[in-house]
Amino acid sequence: MWERLIAGAYLYAWRVVRLLPERLAYTLFRLIADFVWWRNGAAVQRLATNLARAVPDAGPAELRRLTRRGMRSYMRYWCDAFLLPGWDGDRLARTCRVDDPELLARVFEGDRGVVAALAHQGNWDHAGAWAGVHLRQVTTVAERLKPEAVYQEFLNYRRSIGIEIFPLGEPGLAAQLVRKVHAGAFVPLLADRDLSGNGVPVTFLGEASRMAPGPAAIALAAKAPLMPVNTYYEQLPGGGHGLVLQLHEPVPVPATGTKAEKIAAMTQSCADALSEGLRQHPEDWHMMQVVFDADLDPDRDPNRRAP
Repeated sequence: MWERLIAGAYLYAWRVVRLLPERLAYTLFRLIADFVWWRNGAAVQRLATNLARAVPDAGPAELRRLTRRGMRSYMRYWCDAFLLPGWDGDRLARTCRVDDPELLARVFEGDRGVVAALAHQGNWDHAGAWAGVHLRQVTTVAERLKPEAVYQEFLNYRRSIGIEIFPLGEPGLAAQLVRKVHAGAFVPLLADRDLSGNGVPVTFLGEASRMAPGPAAIALAAKAPLMPVNTYYEQLPGGGHGLVLQLHEPVPVPATGTKAEKIAAMTQSCADALSEGLRQHPEDWHMMQVVFDADLDPDRDPNRRAP
């Protein structure tokens, strides 16, 4: 029953929110964010715990205010998600920009494919829709969600904005992604949360954590650039909000070492770059799950015991 209610709420929102005046829609989602923040449930507390790593000097009052901005950013992402299928190429161009166009041109020169490592920050779907129009074919991976109806709606949503999706855990997924990169695709992958429980140990925001090895493994196998990218919101001069793609130099590939050692080194380089961007714009990091080893419950996850 609970899963059916959740699925119904998502499906209803995808059909109704875009019928509202846009300003009203964003106002409603901001009010929802403030209410959820005020209740201070488990998800909000986890968000605060994670944000404290990005802003370690913040006092309790400052961290509470930052968490409120984080919830508002998170609900803005959801409002964007319900509205994005109606945005045309002009709207995407006006509301999304890169901070270093020269670096973008250099990384995407010729027809070679590119792999990106992203954080759950800003709006990666907006970035993907923009890239599909202004760069090249975008191919990525989606985590399987429950209930199934919501997962299918997410697949339809991302495909409707021009993003090719492969389900996480699909047999032969890595080989498929490598072929896409060889064909010239842009493959952005979320990397700041380890879904497998067997991720690469890294130092992330100054603490022990684990990151998904996929971006480094795919880039290494395809001999493609691996570029860390942060995404964050900005206020537009005429009102409303836009998205900034903060690009980092492609991470170096170690000249020596085993494949596993190279993947580990490249993943750490991604962690360093993403940490830099998260420290600059922590309010847009939408991370409400356990990320750091120190926060793990060893009884629930014995494969990742805290040191």
